[in-house]
Amino acid sequence: MSWTEEGSPYPRHPQVADETDEEAVEQLLEEVGTETEPRPVLTVEGLEARVAVVTGASSGIGRAVALDLARHGVHIGFNFLDDEEGRSRHEADEVAEEVESFGVRVFYQSCDIGLSQDVTRFVSKVEEELGGLHILVNNAGIGIDRALWRMSDEAWETVLRTNLSGAFYALRAVAPRFRAQEWGKIVNVASVHGIRSEFGLANYSASKAGIIALTQNAAIELGPSNVNVNAVAPGYIRTTQLTDRVPSEILDRARERSVLGRLGDPQDVAGVVTFLCSEAARHISGAVIPIDGGYLL
Repeated sequence: MSWTEEGSPYPRHPQVADETDEEAVEQLLEEVGTETEPRPVLTVEGLEARVAVVTGASSGIGRAVALDLARHGVHIGFNFLDDEEGRSRHEADEVAEEVESFGVRVFYQSCDIGLSQDVTRFVSKVEEELGGLHILVNNAGIGIDRALWRMSDEAWETVLRTNLSGAFYALRAVAPRFRAQEWGKIVNVASVHGIRSEFGLANYSASKAGIIALTQNAAIELGPSNVNVNAVAPGYIRTTQLTDRVPSEILDRARERSVLGRLGDPQDVAGVVTFLCSEAARHISGAVIPIDGGYLL
C-alpha cells in the first residue's frame, strides 16, 4: 500500500498528543529495521537462470521481491522513477548491489510505469540485457488519498494510470514473449483495499480492484499458453513509506483488526510471490491471495 501525507482523509483523535505520535512512529520505524537482506522464509527450486521484471523495486515490497527472487538464482530487471532529490536512484543503486551479491545479473533504469511506450522499451531492454524473460511482478504503485468529494481529476487519473494502466502496459509487453515460449509467471500486487475499501481510498481501491479483474482476465487468456497469472493482496505492510505517512492510530487499529495482531513485513509478501513464480505453483492461476494477517476476516 502507498499513502500520501497531504490531505489525509483520516481524522486525528484530539486526545492523541503529537509527542505520543512521534514516539509511536519512531518505534514503528525501528520495527521496519535496516536489514540489508530480507529474512528467508521460503525456499523453492527450479528458478535458477530465469529472468524477472519487477516493477517499482527500489524500496518496500518490490525490493523484497527482487532480493528474494535473486536469492533463488533469478536475474533481475527492475525500474524506479527518478525524483528531484535523487533518493529513488540512490535506493535503486543499493538494491542493484544487493541483487548482484547473490551472483545473478541485474539491469535497472528509471521508467514511468504509467507511460505505455516507456514500459514497452523498458521490457525490451531487460530482455536484451539479461538474455530472456520469464517472470513479471507488477508491483509499482502509488496512493493519493482524499475523500472522494475532495479528490481532483489529477489525483484520480494519476493513481489509476500508475497502478492499473501501468500493470496492463507491462502485462501486454510480456504476453507475446510468454505465449511464444509457452511458459511464464505473472504476479500482480493488488491490495486488501481492492477487496474491501476504506474511507478516502476511492482511487486506490478502484485501481487495485481493477488489478484483480485484470489478473483473472489475463489468467483466462494466457492459460492456454502455459502462463500462470495470479495476484497477491497485501494488507498493512511495514515499510518506511507506510510508517512515514499513516497516522499511528490507524496502524494501531490495523494491528488490532488483524487476527495475528501484527503488521506484515515485506518478506511476508516476497515469499508468496516467489512461490507463485515457481513450478510448485504450476497449477494455480487466477488466484488472489490475501497477505494480511487475517485483516479481512
